[in-house]
Amino acid sequence: MIKLIKKSKIIYLFAVLAFSFSYTSNYVEAQSADKPKKQIKYKKARALQSSTAKKMAKVYEALEVVDDKGEPAPDMETVVEILTELKSDQENLKSYDRSVMWNSWGYVYFVEGKYDQAMRAYDNVINEPEVTLPIRNAALFTLAQLNLVKENYAKGISLILQWMDEVETVTAQAWSLLGQAYFQQGNFKKAMSSMKTAISMSEEEGYKPKENWYVIVAACIGELKKEIGEKNALLQQLDIYEILVNLYPKKLYFIQLGGTYGQLGRERDYMITLKAAHSKDLLDKESEYLALAQLLLLNKNPFWAAQVLVSGQKKITTYQETVKDKATGKETKVDKTGPVVKSNEKNLKLLADSWRMAQEIEKAIPVLEQAAALSKDGKSYVLLGNLYLSEDKLNEAVDAIKKGLRKGKIDKLSQVHLTLGQAYFELQKFDAAKKEFRIAARDKDKQIKTTANNWIKYTENEEIRVKNLALRRDYIQSQS
Repeated sequence: MIKLIKKSKIIYLFAVLAFSFSYTSNYVEAQSADKPKKQIKYKKARALQSSTAKKMAKVYEALEVVDDKGEPAPDMETVVEILTELKSDQENLKSYDRSVMWNSWGYVYFVEGKYDQAMRAYDNVINEPEVTLPIRNAALFTLAQLNLVKENYAKGISLILQWMDEVETVTAQAWSLLGQAYFQQGNFKKAMSSMKTAISMSEEEGYKPKENWYVIVAACIGELKKEIGEKNALLQQLDIYEILVNLYPKKLYFIQLGGTYGQLGRERDYMITLKAAHSKDLLDKESEYLALAQLLLLNKNPFWAAQVLVSGQKKITTYQETVKDKATGKETKVDKTGPVVKSNEKNLKLLADSWRMAQEIEKAIPVLEQAAALSKDGKSYVLLGNLYLSEDKLNEAVDAIKKGLRKGKIDKLSQVHLTLGQAYFELQKFDAAKKEFRIAARDKDKQIKTTANNWIKYTENEEIRVKNLALRRDYIQSQS
């Protein structure tokens, strides 16, 4: 969006230009389609006729009116009345007086949003032979802006370039306006060049480049990626996003920077960027929390992955949900609030895995219990059973694995029966253990078959050993 000049600045500019009386001259080349170039002499300042000066003084006074709070409240009725009077008598005005009058009309139309009339007024300013150089240049620049507002990009660009040729100093702001115009026109090379010039000049002028200047440069690089090469384009965009993250630390730029790192295969940098955004509480989508958690797991940081997921469960957000009316069948969107990271099976399993890999089994178990209850298959219950078994919670392990077997859809079923058999073995429920091992021994996989048969022999031997110990204990007790 093109930023327009503030009212107060324009009013001040009118006053300065109208009442300057120095007579330093400048020369500007003018040309038309059917006439050769000729030099026109433009003065830097002229004097208004006495009668015009008095009327324009009243115009500026009316424009500078403020309300009780000190806010601008220009008396536009008086302004229009005086300017209308001057316009009606324009044939009797000197060329310079007409240029000042038309310049004021341009401002009035501009404020009222009558851009076509404003453009005609500024055209009149430029075409007056005795217009002063400052008024002419200001009119040229405003006319350029108005053409851009009207999406007349070619004309706007032409006027900006003309203005640049005629002024002593071209500012970073002017280069940025030219860059925006080229971008809107689709000339991305020139847009990028102009914006880079604006950025460089603003640094020389001692202030921070505007945020959207960098954004436009990044957008231009994206548009030119086929020409400059995809990887080269990503590297150039990376530089821009790194600057934006430092100067304007918004969520969008962290996401863009992280995404660019991801496209370049720099997963660790992607992780660091998302983690920085998370630390600033900028993440607000489930997909962002999940992406960061998975990157942390990939980089062997399971504890932080779990912490990120938990923080997402605690963060409350507002979202829209489509609700269908049962009677009418009509769908409407309803605002609801809830955690950013929802407690569905997939997310809970990821959290449980994170706690498990961080060796926080006590935290993993209750999370996996929730996931298993939501699951349509028995896999989560089997994993839960294994966790219980690792914590020597044998009865819980048996109960979980049996629930998993009842739900079904389990991969490597024989391995599950082996695990259940081991749990029964530890509970010294040898008949139940042998039953599970025999089921596992039916597997076609030779390794599983061998393991299961070894467990059967081991269980039989252990059963005999335990019975003998019991008999010996009973005998000793009977002799005492």
